[in-house]
Amino acid sequence: MYKEAFLAALTVFICYGGNWLFGQTMIERPLVVGCIAGIVFGDMRAGIIMGASLEAIFMGAVDIGGALSAEPVTATVLATTFSIVLNVNEKAALALAVPIGVLAAFISMFMKNVVMNLFAPLVDKYAKDNNPRAMAIMHYSMWFINYFVFSLITFFSVLEGAKPVQHMINSIPDNLMAGLSATGGLLPAVGFAILMRMLWSKKLAPYFFLGFIMVAYLNLPSVAVAALGIILVLVISFKDKQLLDMENNQKELAKRPVAAAGGTSNNETAEEQEEEEFFS
Repeated sequence: MYKEAFLAALTVFICYGGNWLFGQTMIERPLVVGCIAGIVFGDMRAGIIMGASLEAIFMGAVDIGGALSAEPVTATVLATTFSIVLNVNEKAALALAVPIGVLAAFISMFMKNVVMNLFAPLVDKYAKDNNPRAMAIMHYSMWFINYFVFSLITFFSVLEGAKPVQHMINSIPDNLMAGLSATGGLLPAVGFAILMRMLWSKKLAPYFFLGFIMVAYLNLPSVAVAALGIILVLVISFKDKQLLDMENNQKELAKRPVAAAGGTSNNETAEEQEEEEFFS
């Protein structure tokens, strides 16, 4: 189990810490983390399924200010590890991932708002002394410490928590396990509902119901629905561009003053105006 614990910790460090090392690379999203964890543990299919399910759950989670709603990397790695290594039911692992993500979010807020602030005076001192080398060392040291803590948490969670989790899962009655599985199946819908609550509008409602009908009643695969969505976006974009061009043309025509006599416009050439005056 030491090997699995080390691999899980390394995955957390790479996906969580590496995401902010060279800018926001989005490798901390559950879809990517689940795929990487699946490759590491030798079952990419299970990792992608777990990552996609957790992506749907955490997609609607919004972080406001310094408050984190959930930390998806640790939750995804541990849920994928439990699913592949301990052969835990995927939906039950999803149900376990949510409280893990919430707990990891509290640890993240403590690290950033308390531990990191202890070193803020040193950073200010190095800035006043015009010492960029010391500031860079401090920056990368804090980066390493912060994400190494999450790697340690993941390591001991897999190492020490594997047997208790396995024992707990084995002791769960079948009806309760069925309830956890049903809850895990509902969690992606909850994530989409939270996201839709922020994005919902009367203009977007028809497209939502159209997609629901295509999937639920026409049994179209997600790739076909995505392709139809792209086609709709292109058609609407071309339509909007045509309307915008028509409005711009109307505005330009409205700006052109009409001549008081003869109804000639100011876009006529000087020769045409001279000819009209000569023959009039």
